[in-house]
Amino acid sequence: MNTNVINTDLSGKVAVVTGAGGVLCSAFAKVLARAGAKVALLDRNFESADKFAGEIVAEGGIAKAYACDVLDKDICYAVADQVLADLGPCDILLNGAGGNNPRATTDKEYYEDGDISADTKSFFDLDKGGVEFVFNLNFIGTLIPTQAFARQMVGRDGCNILNISSMNAYTPLTKIPAYSGAKAAISNFTQWLAVHFSKAGIRVNAIAPGFFATKQNAALLFNPDGTPTARTGKILAATPMGRFGDSDKELAGAVLFLLNNDAASFITGVTLPIDGGFSAYSGV
Repeated sequence: MNTNVINTDLSGKVAVVTGAGGVLCSAFAKVLARAGAKVALLDRNFESADKFAGEIVAEGGIAKAYACDVLDKDICYAVADQVLADLGPCDILLNGAGGNNPRATTDKEYYEDGDISADTKSFFDLDKGGVEFVFNLNFIGTLIPTQAFARQMVGRDGCNILNISSMNAYTPLTKIPAYSGAKAAISNFTQWLAVHFSKAGIRVNAIAPGFFATKQNAALLFNPDGTPTARTGKILAATPMGRFGDSDKELAGAVLFLLNNDAASFITGVTLPIDGGFSAYSGV
């Protein structure tokens, strides 16, 4: 058995990362660059993407930032053409743009009598526009960039699309019905794309992160004195491994494995949970 297949070498590959101005996706961009890829960092916030691109270049990598709205097809197609001109045809597309919105979130986990008239945002108060925004950002924001960049992949063996789902896709979290539903759609869409592009040289997979402690969510997980919040207690009680994930190691490892055309060459249509067993645990 060739044990070298676990070493992912992306030298000469062009990788496109959407949502690359954010915490996790900027880290993914750096991981891909360290593996040898030339990385295009796409984000609505050009300044943030450009900052991370500069950090990659400072490490000796090749990276360029692009302002891109993943919900605008004309912009996505124009950016795809520019990436082609600057770096070459896309080999890897990591669809990282996504997120939730408070207008699509309930205040309470459970409905109780009187909530309709109470000063609380119940299921009946969810904002249609907020729900549409969440579905569009996560699902349409994956579909349109895939249309734009997969044009450069079809017919070229060894290309990969990697989507970002969530353990919400397996078991919806309380309070966030739109986000959970949108991520379930991403997992389903990943399967559909995998079949659709199976004859065109493109593998399509997804990762489903569980709970990872980052700067972005630290205030939700820890009190100012560093002690865990009540939410952290619930999360860890429902995570069989009893801890948060390490995004620098455990997400990066999954990404590099799924993009490895030797180690994962027969894997397509898979959504890989990286959640310490959260999605498998029944609570009893």
